[in-house]
Amino acid sequence: MNSIERFMKTVAREEVDHPASWLGMPDALSLPGLYEYFGVSDLKELKQKIDDDLYPVEIPYKSPTSDAIYAAFDFQQSGDVDSHDRTLTEEGWFADKEDVASVDEFHWPEPERYISADACEDLFQSVPKDKAILGMAWSAHFQDTCAAFGMENALMNMIANPELYRAVDDKIVDFYLRANKIFYECARGRLHAVLIGNDMGSQRGLMLSPDMIRQFVLPGAKRLVEQAKEYGLKVLYHSCGAISEIIPDLFDIGVDVVHPIQALAAGMEPERLKEEFSGMGAFCGGVDTQDLLVNGSAGDVKNKVRFLRRLFPSGLIISPSHEAIMPDVSPANIEAMFEAAKEQD
Repeated sequence: MNSIERFMKTVAREEVDHPASWLGMPDALSLPGLYEYFGVSDLKELKQKIDDDLYPVEIPYKSPTSDAIYAAFDFQQSGDVDSHDRTLTEEGWFADKEDVASVDEFHWPEPERYISADACEDLFQSVPKDKAILGMAWSAHFQDTCAAFGMENALMNMIANPELYRAVDDKIVDFYLRANKIFYECARGRLHAVLIGNDMGSQRGLMLSPDMIRQFVLPGAKRLVEQAKEYGLKVLYHSCGAISEIIPDLFDIGVDVVHPIQALAAGMEPERLKEEFSGMGAFCGGVDTQDLLVNGSAGDVKNKVRFLRRLFPSGLIISPSHEAIMPDVSPANIEAMFEAAKEQD
């Protein structure tokens, strides 16, 4: 069974030789240590060395203010969006706006100007042919709408001025639909899945009520999921934190895989997810990055992966519980995770 078949069958909760596994997207500061430990020179070699089943690709976006699609909006009017250290809490351009007409006064970027079909083609010429290719679209419209106002203002406007909130969110969703279309058209037949999402959970619970999420977040998410499905793509939906209350809603709008199962967040115990939700869809993650991969031994990591595999013989992509592996994660524990994920029963 090759990686593409393994990924598709894992997502479909069908019998596999062993579950699909994914390294995630290591933070740039983690890469030197990983390269040294595994004796490789770049990320592509690293993924080959550990036999990673998924190969993520970012939408090639370059505008005057940003080199990343997930930082396309200059709501602070800085002229250069900081894609690494930006915050959602800083007040944005819409912080003091009250009139829906103000939505048309903001200078919205045009994705057609900043996503080159040639760059997309170059990207797909370089991907491996034997891996499941995962487009990192993100399309994080909830987070971007929070940044547009400043998070406190955004959440207040859900109550005080919902028409304005929705108008801003709709503009952002429309941007991502247009951007994704360019990417998906180029990727036809060469892309297997896409990751989109919004962080809606904290360590202990949702950041807003399930009903508010259903009113203000899921409608835009549904449009993005439906677009991906039109291109025959599997959809991984990302949200960190304790999101168990809305997992059924995510599967209801067409999500195939909920990511990343933040292992230590309240209500995200794998036994509970298996019992309550495994008949609805698949999951990705579960190998704790807050404590286990940082402080545990290689043996501890292997035992955890073996436990997850017994619980989810299929329907779980083995992966860290956060996609951005930080420098405090031991490369030896990453090796142990993949060794246990690839063990033959």
